[in-house]
Amino acid sequence: MTESKLPLPLAGVRVLAVEQYGAGPFGTMFLADQGAEVIKIENPEGGDFARDIGPYWFGDGSSEFFHAYNRNKRSLTVDLTTPEGKDVFHKLVANADAVTSNLRGDVPEKLGITYDDLKDANPQIVCAHLSAYGRTGPRKSWPGFDYLMQAEAGWFSLTGEPDHPPTRFGLSVVDQMTGLALAYATLAGVTGARATGIGRDMDVSLFDIAMCNLGYPAMWYLNEGHVQGRLPRSAHPALTPCALYQTKDGWIYLMCNKEKFWPALCKAVGHPEWATDPRFLTFKERFENRPLVEEYLDKALSVKTTDEWLEVFAGTVPGAAINDVKQALDNPFVVDEGRLQHVELEGHGTYRYVAPAVRSGGSEAPANPAPKLGADTDDLLREAGFDDDAIAALKDKKVI
Repeated sequence: MTESKLPLPLAGVRVLAVEQYGAGPFGTMFLADQGAEVIKIENPEGGDFARDIGPYWFGDGSSEFFHAYNRNKRSLTVDLTTPEGKDVFHKLVANADAVTSNLRGDVPEKLGITYDDLKDANPQIVCAHLSAYGRTGPRKSWPGFDYLMQAEAGWFSLTGEPDHPPTRFGLSVVDQMTGLALAYATLAGVTGARATGIGRDMDVSLFDIAMCNLGYPAMWYLNEGHVQGRLPRSAHPALTPCALYQTKDGWIYLMCNKEKFWPALCKAVGHPEWATDPRFLTFKERFENRPLVEEYLDKALSVKTTDEWLEVFAGTVPGAAINDVKQALDNPFVVDEGRLQHVELEGHGTYRYVAPAVRSGGSEAPANPAPKLGADTDDLLREAGFDDDAIAALKDKKVI
């Protein structure tokens, strides 16, 4: 088989996704992008409520928010609260590798989508659960969302300028990182199940991901008692220079996070003598003299624009412009280097989105729009052994 004709890495993996909104769908989209058959299991009455989130809609009436998290998937509608719906689901589980969900912690057991509930239908099934606070403990029945996690896990206290109110991270990064953790948990479980023949439950929560991402500030507090706070100019808490600096027309962010970059920066801004100045010799001295480093760099950088400095620094000093969303997406490095995809949507035409971040050598990323509600229900049920009369009966009972 030639490299150009390699199947996508997850071709042949089937995932039943009992999902809604952002976190779970974001994670399973990564699986779909790599060739997994991801089947959204949606309630017949409206489906994923993200289908109704505005304020922007494509020409066919579908939500752009929904499309952002559900490309390359299929949709099957079934009411899992009914006996008939559970029967349908079990028949689908028999030929699936995994069931994923992002629901309140007490709901998977109520719906019957845990390993204990499904192992008779398929002993190898992996049930990967994403919840707010976990499926056990005093908060298992609590609803929870991204910004709440950022607040409680200390992120607000680390974001923004010191003299401003506590600030949330600009994106729903807890949701999306937990979605990635769900995808990781799913693949870890499937790998184990294929080796042993036995599936299991896998769990990840928004709260645990928010906490584990405290990283080294958590280590510093737990072992040294140091409570890290916000720093001016979004500076790194230890490394210098690593912050915002002023240019002729605005700001530039520099990250000299290895010792080799400090001499390179000094030379680039016309002050090679700073590299051997005892006040700036190592990270330790530069940290102790951070205000002076800031003063010197502001003055040196103010003679050129940000774009001019980026041309000077290219490939030698790590730096970046401070872009808004428009500038980020219009960036030639994005537009010209294949980081946007175009997809055809029936009833609308072509729309654009950010291409999958994981690139598989020898395979092109699929480019299919998010599915219409229930678009694949009949085909998937026929594949599972339901004939036309059985499907019609399920529709009459509003099970599908």
